[in-house]
Amino acid sequence: MHCSKCQQMHPAVTVPDQGRARRSLFARAVLAAVALFAGVVLVDVCQVQAASQPVAAATDARIAGDESRTRFILDVDAPVTFSISKLADPYRLIIDLPAMDFRLPPRAGDEGRGLIKAWRYGSFAAGKSRIVLDLREPADLDKSFVLPAVEDQPARLVLDLVKSDREKFLAAVEATRQPDQAGDAAPVAAPKGDRLDTAAKTRPVILLDAGHGGIDTGAVGVHGTLEKAVVLDFTNELKRKLEASGRYTVHMTREGDTFVPLRKRAAMGRELKADLLISIHADSVRSGTDIVRGATVYTLSDKASDDVAAQIAESENLSDVIAGVELNQEPAEVTDILIDLARRETKVFSIHFARTLVEELKSAVKLINNPHRSAGFVVLKAHDVPSVLVELGYLSNEHDEKLLISEEWRTRTATAVAEAIDTFFQPRLAMEKAPAVQATAQ
Repeated sequence: MHCSKCQQMHPAVTVPDQGRARRSLFARAVLAAVALFAGVVLVDVCQVQAASQPVAAATDARIAGDESRTRFILDVDAPVTFSISKLADPYRLIIDLPAMDFRLPPRAGDEGRGLIKAWRYGSFAAGKSRIVLDLREPADLDKSFVLPAVEDQPARLVLDLVKSDREKFLAAVEATRQPDQAGDAAPVAAPKGDRLDTAAKTRPVILLDAGHGGIDTGAVGVHGTLEKAVVLDFTNELKRKLEASGRYTVHMTREGDTFVPLRKRAAMGRELKADLLISIHADSVRSGTDIVRGATVYTLSDKASDDVAAQIAESENLSDVIAGVELNQEPAEVTDILIDLARRETKVFSIHFARTLVEELKSAVKLINNPHRSAGFVVLKAHDVPSVLVELGYLSNEHDEKLLISEEWRTRTATAVAEAIDTFFQPRLAMEKAPAVQATAQ
């Protein structure tokens, strides 16, 4: 029995021509399979997008009580599910929530009360939000519950904390330990001769790291500019310029307002076999806010080159603490001789690129005194990926803050960084171009 519609769509299919019919049936089967696969992919994408949509909005928050009993209250426009965990050194209480729309006042969380020293909030991972309460001292969770909305009163998430001691707190840390949610896999020792073979690589691979993100806002400017937003805008501009050249394969550690642990950022460089990692920041300093301004380029070192470098590294390395991520111990030093050689070679390349970048930036932006500095930045610790951290400027300085949000300044600075990258890779690009020219001539 034949379908007239099918014969209209496929007029070449006739009963006498069995071979052609079989081919047409096969083609239709392939098309059906492709359509089914596309449908599955579409459903999967829709499910991911749905999981990332906010399930509720947080509209206000407040703290009540004293140092013996403290209550944290979060107003929400719909009841939410939540989980509680604790982290020590420093003492923190973590509230994990589904994706939330935080509509809180700009300075919410800056000040605490009672057992809570300060708190912060934001996106933590896909479909997840997080609130981190910094505690002045160990505290127990006495009660936690969600009150439904009543008349003109919104639904409320309520946590009651009571004073405790370190022993009980550490026991609670173990009891409430959460599985890794941000993808911060433990560092794995590289195999012997790990990254020395680059023969199979074509275009240089560059990993751009926009600092902070999600719950970790980074520095806040004099007029409220957020570091995480400024550096993401700049990184996107730099990525566009590099990709437009057609010379590089460019990746980003984050493409939206999401949190990525520091060690995961460094690990991404190794996973991608990156030839260069550039971490972009715009920090602040506690003293000399009127004096300290301009761009700075940092490389990795065990000992900070100066007090400002030490202060900046300390600030940047707190990212995981701010986001409520448990800090793993430093991995044991790898003693493999090839890895040690790779580490030394990486340091040489990192310093070479840092100096190249400083020279290019000189003609485009203001630089801090002694613009190439060094310190122990966690994000720069991939032993076989040349890495630098660039402070575009200091949000603690009012003039720098104005420049950092200027589109004209951003374009000019991104151009200078792109030119430095071209200069750094010029010998390699020239070597790769030479065989192609010879082949054309032949």
